[in-house]
Order: sequence, then C-alpha cells, then structure tokens
Amino acid sequence: MKNLSILGSTGSVGKSTLEVVSRNADKFQINLLTANTNFSLMLDQIEEFGPKFVFLEDTEAQKSLLRELEKTKINTTLLTSEDQLMEVLADNNSEIVVAAMVGVAGLKPVYHAVEHGKNILLANKESYVVAGEILNSLSSVTGSTIFPIDSEHSAIHQCLEGVKDKDSISKLILTGSGGPFLDRDIDDFGNVTPEEAISHPIWKMGNKISVDSSTMMNKCLEIIEARWLFDIVDIEVLIHPEGIVHSIVEFTDNSMLAQMSVPDMKIPIAYGLGFPERIISGSESINLDTLRTLTFRKPDYNKFPALKLAKESIKEGGTSFAILNAANEECVEAFLKGKIAYLDIYKLIAKVLDKSDIKDVKCLDDIFQADKESRLMTREHIK
Repeated sequence: MKNLSILGSTGSVGKSTLEVVSRNADKFQINLLTANTNFSLMLDQIEEFGPKFVFLEDTEAQKSLLRELEKTKINTTLLTSEDQLMEVLADNNSEIVVAAMVGVAGLKPVYHAVEHGKNILLANKESYVVAGEILNSLSSVTGSTIFPIDSEHSAIHQCLEGVKDKDSISKLILTGSGGPFLDRDIDDFGNVTPEEAISHPIWKMGNKISVDSSTMMNKCLEIIEARWLFDIVDIEVLIHPEGIVHSIVEFTDNSMLAQMSVPDMKIPIAYGLGFPERIISGSESINLDTLRTLTFRKPDYNKFPALKLAKESIKEGGTSFAILNAANEECVEAFLKGKIAYLDIYKLIAKVLDKSDIKDVKCLDDIFQADKESRLMTREHIK
C-alpha cells in the first residue's frame, strides 16, 4: 500500500485523483487531504477515504468542518496551522505527494516535500514554472522525484520512457485544443465574458485554468514547465482541437512518438500513481473506428500573444517566471470579477514584465519577493 498526501483534494485534479484511488483501493491509502474552503466536499472525502489528517486553509472552513467531525466517530485529525501541515508532509507516512492545487500558493508545500525527499506527482504547474531550477537542484540532493501528471507532460514522459540518449531528441511538441475561442474572430475578443472564457470545449477544469486555456497562457506556462522537466529548449506548440493526441516527441531521425487517449485527467494521474506499472484509470477507451480525423495547425500568435512570453521568459530567466505567473494570476482573478476586460489580461501582463527589474534567483525568498512586487504592480495597473 502506498501512502498518498493530496494537496488540493477538492479541485478537479484532486477529485480525479481520488477517483483513481477508489478504483485501486488495494494499492493506496490516504494519509493527508488539503483544500482551501470547501469543507462540505472535504467531509464527503473524509467519510469515503478515511484520511489520517486533513487541512483547510480558511479558518472559518476549519471551524465548520470541526463541528461536523465532532458529530461523527471518524478518526481524522484536523490540522489548523501551516506548521502542522508541513510537519505531516515531512513525515514518513507521506510517501507520495500529489500537488493538485492551483497557483503559486502551491510552491511552499511542494518545496517542503522535495526538501524531505518525497515523490511528487505534479499538477501544480505554477510552482514548477517559477522555481523549476531550484526544485531540480534540491531534488538532486534529497533524492526526491518530480513526476508530471498534467496530460501534456505525462504524454512526453510516456514517449521518452526507455530513451537513454537525450541527444536523440530533436524537439518536444505540446498540443493544445485551442480553447473556446480558437475559431472566434479576433475583432470580437473585446466582448468576451468570464462565462464564455471558462466554458472549455473539451476539458472540465477550474475557472483559473479554463481562462488560461482560453488565452493560451496555459501553453506558455507548460513550455516553461517542460523546459525544467525534460531539460530541453526546443519546444513547440500545435493546436489539436480533438484533444486526442496529448503531445509529441520528434527524434533526430525525424521519427515521432505521440501519446493518445480520450481527454480525461484520470489517465495521466493513473500513469503517475502506478509508475512503472499501469493501473486502472476508470477512463473510457478511444474508439478508433469512429475517430474520423485528427487535425493539427499552428497557433495564431496574433490571437494568442501570451504564447510569445514563454520563450522570452526562458531567455531572460531569473525572476521573469515569477513575475509572469503573478501578473497572470492577478489579471485572471480581476477578469473573473469583472474588473478588467478580456483583452486587458495580456496587455497588463506585458506591461508589468516590461516595467519589472529581472533579477537572479538565488533562493526561494527571491521568488516570493518578485511574486509580491509583481502582484502589487499588477494591482496598481488594474486600478
């Protein structure tokens, strides 16, 4: 039995992870579940999976959950402070840590887990985007493993499994559906509403990730993440509306390997949980006989200018990743609350990057400082 700690258990990735666990109950037991405010769903997860510990970041949600737990005979301990959370993450019972939360808020627990040699299943791309180099260096010392469970990077991992010669890899190709506005006239982008932006045609995701998909900022972040995960710089993006091919690796002999599956997060999660074995995902199979076409096209950088920021940030390095991510998080939140228009998201991110002083990153504090300063600057521009 493998002991799992799931950070962000009430989000879309966390819920999918627990679905896979329920189908492989003889292989996993839950040590820790964390969430932000959703105490009601957390209570349901406690009753079904019986974790030893749970943590809610919101203090009012903690009180509500504690009242409900006192009515039951469930033997689950509610952690009420970040220090208690970090102590449990460092404990030997936290064998595998699934980082399923959204945003740079996941960096601190991910860093702590890597520091204590845990096996990380990473869906929290933001933490790796802003601190990939530091996390890689730390993991080489502690023996921690960082294993991607988002669909694109899981696909690349599967295509590279068994490849011993890195020099045989020509380039990585990340695929993306293009989001809800792939075929929408660019002249109409000024009228995009938050409701339209979160209506993804293929994937069911949280609001922040859905908006990132609509702007293709998610691909910008994924390019940076892939650079740190696989230590490869030549990374391209292809639009693939059907969402069946999840990424492609091209080799120096011009052959390609691609990973295919229905668009379901349970598949990359099951791959990460079971690796090097394959376990039941609970997903549907592809019906190849009914699959009429698989189409690919180059992205339109005029419609999705956020894609340009990936290579620019990789070239700049340092705190540029933290600045980019922080500005995006603030702008997406402001857009969802109706404070800025859809087209303002990219404009403000670009403005903050232009006005920011890019510095070298020597420690985690450098990243947090850049994140703080970038958020303050972004909020001022939003006003």
